[in-house]
This record gives sequence, C-alpha cells and structure tokens, in this order.
Amino acid sequence: MYHISCYLTLKSFILKLKSKMQHVLILGCGRSGTSIFGELFQHLDAYTYHSEPPFKELIKWDYNKLLAVKVPREDAGLKPDAGLSFPLSVLMEHFAKPHQIFWQVRHPLDAIASLKVGISKNWGHHPQPKDWQQWLSQPLVKQCAHHWNYINTVGYSKVRDLVKITWFEDMLADPYQFALDLTKELGIDIETNRKALSTWAKRVQNTNNKHFIEAETSRPYSTKDHKVKVGRWKENLTKKEVDMVLPMIKKTAEEFGYDLP
Repeated sequence: MYHISCYLTLKSFILKLKSKMQHVLILGCGRSGTSIFGELFQHLDAYTYHSEPPFKELIKWDYNKLLAVKVPREDAGLKPDAGLSFPLSVLMEHFAKPHQIFWQVRHPLDAIASLKVGISKNWGHHPQPKDWQQWLSQPLVKQCAHHWNYINTVGYSKVRDLVKITWFEDMLADPYQFALDLTKELGIDIETNRKALSTWAKRVQNTNNKHFIEAETSRPYSTKDHKVKVGRWKENLTKKEVDMVLPMIKKTAEEFGYDLP
C-alpha cells in the first residue's frame, strides 16, 4: 500500500506540474533573435518545436502535447491582421491554454544592420508592410528601418496586452539566466533540464567563437562583416545611414527602452 500511495502521489505531482506548463508562441521582427530563442525549446524534452509553420497547421495541432512555435507564416485564405502573419482572433480561438506569447525585440540599429540581407531580396522578411513596394526606391537602410518600425508598432499593437516582452540584449548578456528565468515562468522542471539549458546557453554568443552555433533559419541571412552582435550597427552603418533612419525609429525605440545616439 505504501508503494502504491507513493506512486499515486508522484503521479499527482507530475500531472500538477504538467498542468502549469504552457504552450509557447514567439513573435517579433525578423533578425531579432526569435530563431535562437525558439531553438531553446528543441533542447527541452517536454516540448515539440516548430519554426515558421504555416498558420493553418498551427490551428490543427494536437495540444495534448506541449508545443513551442516561432512566428507562423501566412496562409492563403486566412487574411492576417496588419503587422502579423495571422488573424489574431483565429489564433486565440485555437491556440490552446495555458499558453505564453513572447514578443522578442532587438535594438533597432542592430536589427536594421541585420535585416539588410533579407530585405534586399525582394523584401524577404515577413510579414511585409502593406506598402513595402512603395519603399523599394528608398535606400536599403530606410527599407529596413521601415520594416522594423512597422512590425514593432502595427504588429505589436495588436498583441501588446497578450505578450511578455523579451530583449535580445538580455538573452546575449546572460543566456543561461535568460533560459532559467524562462523555464521558471513556464513551469518547466529546472533540475531535469539544467543540462539542456546549459547546452543551449553555451551556443548563444555575442561573437562568432568556437561555442557559437547559429539558429538554423538564421544562417541564410548571416554575414561576416561584424565582430559582435550587440552593437553591430557601429561596424555596419555609416553616420549618414544612422542619421537617415533615426527619425523613423526614435519613438518606437524609446518605448522599448532603447537609447539611440
């Protein structure tokens, strides 16, 4: 009887623990660290991770399993809300609770420097601003600034009451603590995941050193024209380019707590 009682107590504890764990959705502008953030969940056995799945897939999944999703892609037939890649009302109807939605943000000048590769390829980052084609005659750096600002104003405004903001700079400053705080918040058992958290944290580096392993979906946009990720704009943007985009991003940057030069 004692063994049975202990087993039932343990089973009850595990079920209670699982009931606190949450499905995860990561949103934000491209090149802001959403990919490497999302790949944290590949290291956690409790989660099945999906990077940029078609939105129609997301609303059909079996939510009896814990899911983590990074920025679902648009689907024909499901008109997305402006600034998002999906209709928010449909997401909220189908994305099972309990869940946590994160909004990942990065210093706009660093994001602009990093967005250049994708934006230069027929505005390859999504969701595209509705007026993106009208910006193609503008300097590339202004196109990137417009994209960052659009996602972090129009898109963010739709979900601001539903999301927790996470900062790229916090993630790189102390990736292990970032992961630890996250697991606590999501109700994930820390002790059984310390090795997984450490493995992920080790690959999150501010420089391209021997420990750094870039997120898989970020690799097509990777360049070797900078030594650091936080503050890379100082290596990649000219003073003229910075002066050109500051009026476009200043207000939004301040709302996310960023100081601009």
